Amino acid sequence: MSDVYAEPATGAAPTDPATLARYTTLRLGGAAGRLVIATTADEIVQKVQEVESRDEPILVLAGGSNVVIGDQGFPGTVVLIRSRGFRVVAEDADTVTVRVEAGEPWDDLVAATVERGWSGLECLSGIPGSAGATPIQNVGAYGQEVAETITGVEAYDRTHGEVVRIDAVDCGFAYRGSIFKYSDRWVVLTVDFRLARTPVSGPVRYAELARALGVEVGDRVPLADARATVLRLRAGKGMVLDADDPDTWSVGSFFTNPVLEREAYELLRERAADLGEPPSWPGAGDVVKVSAAWLIDKAGFGKGYAGPEGVAISSKHTLALTNRSGTARTAALVALAREIRDGVHDRFGVTLHPEPVLINCII
Repeated sequence: MSDVYAEPATGAAPTDPATLARYTTLRLGGAAGRLVIATTADEIVQKVQEVESRDEPILVLAGGSNVVIGDQGFPGTVVLIRSRGFRVVAEDADTVTVRVEAGEPWDDLVAATVERGWSGLECLSGIPGSAGATPIQNVGAYGQEVAETITGVEAYDRTHGEVVRIDAVDCGFAYRGSIFKYSDRWVVLTVDFRLARTPVSGPVRYAELARALGVEVGDRVPLADARATVLRLRAGKGMVLDADDPDTWSVGSFFTNPVLEREAYELLRERAADLGEPPSWPGAGDVVKVSAAWLIDKAGFGKGYAGPEGVAISSKHTLALTNRSGTARTAALVALAREIRDGVHDRFGVTLHPEPVLINCII
């Protein structure tokens, strides 16, 4: 193993630099066969090509906030993305397009756009991880998704060995998904965001956020107010990283909200008739998105529900599975996730799917 040091994920415990727990917000994951650091887009491509030339397994890792790595770690080379910065690449009277390096800390970018009076990312404040990870799972929160502002992604195509620019229309954006997710073909290098030049937010779409702001759904508020309120709401749910708060030692929402066909949704309503109406939102076509947090809670897994080795559901939010002890194994977290998934299915007939990427572990 190479003796490599890199800045750990925020709040991660200080451990052997080769131990991947150091680079994940869950503080979980075994050792890497080798660790290398890439600090520019060109260097990312170079490091990936070098690993490929040796025919080794490769894992590209940035903020470590949406990944669960198994206890056996990763036997090949882990490329740590540490590129930084953003620049304006196009602008007019109403908009500005910024090109962001993949390793730029996401919330730093959001804070900078709010400060400059650029609207479009303010409701995504407080989300951990890097900018390059946001198109992979089409990051979204409080009524905004990055798919609404991304105009293109520059990526290294490992299949053809070339750097390409992929327009947003070809990124396959969907609910918490894209062509980049669950695929090792693409390595994101930069992301372009087109933002509005305005001191106010986009229309507030999320009812909880509107209530917290004291406005109606559809109203606009100063960017700084939107950001501050989102940060407060997220912190109250343990969704803002804090080295002193074990409830934040997680990957955020562990399960996605199920998207059900109408028939399946009606069956769910029947099985939940004694519990009231399941919180839901209409989707495109005849589908309904259902609250995973509600399903988990009503299936008997409330806030603070404990699993083995000190893993537990967050005491603040039922969607977050936490390594509260800081010393658990990934196997313990996986066991808790399976228990929750199976319990929800037994009670409601709905299968929950994990949101994070799973490396050398299966749920």
